[in-house]
Amino acid sequence: MRDDEAMQRALALGQSVRRATAPNPWVGCVILSEGQIVGEGATRPPGGEHAEAVALRVAGERANGATAVVTLEPCSHQGRTGPCADALVDAGVSRVVIALEDPDPMVAGEGLRRLKHAGIEVSVGAGAGAAAESLEPYLHHRRTGRSFCVLKVATSLDGRVAAADGTSRWITGPGARSDAHGLRADSQAVVVGSGTALADRPALTVRDAQPAPDRMPLRVLLDSRGRVPAEGPLFDRGPAPTLVVTTRKAPEAVVAQWQRSGAEVLRVPEARAGVDLGATLALLGERGVLQAMVEGGPTLHGALLDSSLADLVVTYVGPTLLGTRGVPGYGLAGPATIADAPRLRLRGVKRLGDDLRIDYAPQSERDELAGRAGDVGPVRGGEET
Repeated sequence: MRDDEAMQRALALGQSVRRATAPNPWVGCVILSEGQIVGEGATRPPGGEHAEAVALRVAGERANGATAVVTLEPCSHQGRTGPCADALVDAGVSRVVIALEDPDPMVAGEGLRRLKHAGIEVSVGAGAGAAAESLEPYLHHRRTGRSFCVLKVATSLDGRVAAADGTSRWITGPGARSDAHGLRADSQAVVVGSGTALADRPALTVRDAQPAPDRMPLRVLLDSRGRVPAEGPLFDRGPAPTLVVTTRKAPEAVVAQWQRSGAEVLRVPEARAGVDLGATLALLGERGVLQAMVEGGPTLHGALLDSSLADLVVTYVGPTLLGTRGVPGYGLAGPATIADAPRLRLRGVKRLGDDLRIDYAPQSERDELAGRAGDVGPVRGGEET
């Protein structure tokens, strides 16, 4: 087996545990001896072994003199588990092939230095594009401190998210709704604004996603003025925890009701559109939320786009027309001229029955993904609730 084939296997192993490892990255590792896999593994849930430790344990003595192929730079610090770089050295591997350096300040090249200092041959860059795509939320979180922000919207063919009377179920079909639940399962938080919370009374839970996440994502309500009462599915204690992000404008009586319902309440600074969205994403980042999926509504989506805080825009397009009286999908004021209109980069298109899923990213996304510009392929995996 060649290095590139082993890296593809390592990437698949990492992706298979994506919904279990946060706030740690979903890493895969393959141990090769004379071109044959003698050990492989993926990162376990927090507190468990890292991918390298799992693969080395499986390989045993066969790791001596072998090649380790891993999707992210081995860690070099003592946390809940020991340094993976030291484990590779102790196992006697002769060569390590790494897709990406780890931007986490606690690693940031130190793992590479430890391996090289021990006389191990180190190669970086094999499968870097695919690894950067797989680990994009983790890489963004470690570089910025903010959660990777995914906007999700389900629209009619003419770009409307609801009919004139506010109804929106169902713009898209079962396939698109199932795919959207997979997107929720890939996230550690699902975010909704107060307008959508009042109109749709969403539960924001994951249903029918395979594999199911180890933990339900945190449900986050953004309500700067205390508009949403502490009742309904969003405040049901059973399915998942709820966090309300608000400001000093929220009446204390409403805050007390939220807290009595079991929700956690945190205040952030005020902004023109309500809560300070940058501060909110930083707050979620501090809590280990690598990816935050923003379900709506149009005003919140528009504010995130206006603030350049959206990292990925996922649009499900249904085969229906709602006309000029329908509710627009994005609450943007809009530019005065086409020359000033923001441009996004197409990341992928996927057919889901009669619906389409279209993924776009800002033109300013990180350099490690720029090499994929122009590639239009399938994307991996609507309405509120």
